[in-house]
Amino acid sequence: MTFCSISYINVWLDSDNFMIKINEIFFSIQGESTYAGNPTVFIRTSGCPLRCTYCDTTYAYYDGTKMTVDNILKEVEKYKTRYVCVTGGEPLIHKDIHILLDRLVEKGYLVSLETSGNMSCEQVNPRVKKVIDVKTPDSGAANSFLLENLKFNDVNTEFKFVLNSEKDFDWAEEFSQKNGLNLKATVLYSPAFGKIDEKWLAKKMLSNNSYARLQLQLHKYIWSPQTRGV
Repeated sequence: MTFCSISYINVWLDSDNFMIKINEIFFSIQGESTYAGNPTVFIRTSGCPLRCTYCDTTYAYYDGTKMTVDNILKEVEKYKTRYVCVTGGEPLIHKDIHILLDRLVEKGYLVSLETSGNMSCEQVNPRVKKVIDVKTPDSGAANSFLLENLKFNDVNTEFKFVLNSEKDFDWAEEFSQKNGLNLKATVLYSPAFGKIDEKWLAKKMLSNNSYARLQLQLHKYIWSPQTRGV
């Protein structure tokens, strides 16, 4: 037990050696998940293995600057909010991302992680809200979802489906029911912005008695959809 404690302390002491490639850090209103509406600091990492048809952050595929975990935390501390969202890109491609997540929750932040669903969430701190994408047939990344992530079907997990078509809707309903996602986790249906109508999706959900929760990208209605850093 003592050995584990010493190892943990050493990790904290050496945390300035951990590096993550960051695309941007900014303060805005959370537009998605059950944390929507809260003033939030966003930490956007650089790099993503997927190329979804509706991706609105293609600028994060490559652009970024390596930062130490300590320097990232200093940037976050500039803003007086309890909420921090770690997003991408795909945060889980960075081996030191778990150090950052651990440090954030230890500092008392309410942390959410937005991940594309094709990488394991096994090592994610259990106090972090996991927002896990499940890629639909028309996403451009069909069959990329890592099935082992289904075991995180719990109250601190949200499964997000970005829907591009009626086919996507039917597929999402079948996947959710087959895997019992609604039993513990929150299921989010988000219309691909500019591709399907929000009212159509709302009516579809009502007529099908869907267990999912409708999610709109709130920030795109407050500011221009093309605006960065919001």
